[in-house]
Amino acid sequence: MRQILFAGAIGLFLTLVGTPLLIKLLARKGYGQFIRDDGPRTHGSKKGTPTMGGIAFILATIIAYLLAKVITGEDIRYSGVLVLFLMTGMGLVGFLDDYIKIVKQRSLGLRAKAKMAGQLIVGIAFAVLALQFPNSNGYTPASTRLSFVEDFGWSIGPVLFCVWALFMILAMSNGVNLTDGLDGLATGASVMVFGAYTFIGLWQFQESCANALTLTNPSACFEVRDPLDLAVVASALMGACFGFLWWNTSPAKIFMGDTGSLALGGALAGLAICSRTEFLMAILGGLFVMITMSVVIQVGSFKMTGKRVFRMAPLQHHFELKGWSEVLVVVRFWIIQGMCVIVGLGLFYAGWAAKK
Repeated sequence: MRQILFAGAIGLFLTLVGTPLLIKLLARKGYGQFIRDDGPRTHGSKKGTPTMGGIAFILATIIAYLLAKVITGEDIRYSGVLVLFLMTGMGLVGFLDDYIKIVKQRSLGLRAKAKMAGQLIVGIAFAVLALQFPNSNGYTPASTRLSFVEDFGWSIGPVLFCVWALFMILAMSNGVNLTDGLDGLATGASVMVFGAYTFIGLWQFQESCANALTLTNPSACFEVRDPLDLAVVASALMGACFGFLWWNTSPAKIFMGDTGSLALGGALAGLAICSRTEFLMAILGGLFVMITMSVVIQVGSFKMTGKRVFRMAPLQHHFELKGWSEVLVVVRFWIIQGMCVIVGLGLFYAGWAAKK
């Protein structure tokens, strides 16, 4: 429990103090946001705002995790390291994308094939490694079975698992990327989901099958390799994003860029896979799913009928064009995300209670 508290507090402190230093550095180098011509007109004033702010909470999360381990004397676990690896790897792909946008003044950044290749390399490496490193109980960081609040059904095998893991990683990283269109929207929504995973990791640790001898009902235990370590990572991410939100909320002094959005999406997917809550992520991260589906619907409708369902996609821009202020859209979408987290945690608890 102490390492969870230390990780969150250190992550919060580092981004509160470190983000303004990063803002000054990026501003001095002229690394400002490139605004798309086809976006809402009100976004024109954001041109030149320092971007690549994801660097701040990526570094803060890694440092917070390591310092929490050093302070408490606890061992570093494979599951936590793998989630941090996925977050950092996806963040690196996003960094290259942001860097090209800024240096070459090309709004699309990396070519689509190059960006996809980078995501695939990182995702496959994570998926393969997540099936290694069994502990004394034979549990690996990930499982080849599908999961909701725990594993269910038969094993899909390592090959199909890699395909499934890649789908989750790409879906979540691009989902957060699409959500990152308004000041503080993606950051605030991510804070809520990381808070949920801090709770889930702690609950799974207390009810772990490794503690089966001390549980009142051993059949209701969780077969997760390192649940407490996942809670430490989630807490570090929650604290780091909270501190970043201080500077990222409207009017934003810095944007996370693809560096941050791809990293956050990768971290969310990694936490879901390693905590055996893969399908539950679709509910916990409901806002990201909703915004992603708005793009799918918009593109599908236009290709099939030549008509648009929304005034603009992703969904947040549709409401901007309807006359909602940016802050109003963000706050209301945060409320939706909060409800998704409440429902998701309720289903998680109900799934555990049903086994007792």
